[in-house]
Amino acid sequence: MNGFRIEQAGEDVLIWIKAVPGASRDEITGIIGDRLKVRISAPPEAGKANRAICKIVAQALGVKAQHITIEKGQMKLEKLLCVSGVDAQMVRLRLSNPQAALGD
Repeated sequence: MNGFRIEQAGEDVLIWIKAVPGASRDEITGIIGDRLKVRISAPPEAGKANRAICKIVAQALGVKAQHITIEKGQMKLEKLLCVSGVDAQMVRLRLSNPQAALGD
């Protein structure tokens, strides 16, 4: 899993993702085009799905969910995440094998 789009933006990293709601569990499962595929069980209402996305990505990166914001696509399946205070190389490495980062 190394073909997803990420970009260093100063001290932050931008990650392009594709949200897949209605999953049986929250997980990072692969790549769709140039986006990281994030499956979430939370419904897309009142920000629940967005919070679940931030939480699962934060767990995989070893950062607090508060360090992740959704810059674009709050109401869409294609989103742009911003992770503050991290390095793009570390993000790519950890998200290339999210199960290892989560300790599975």
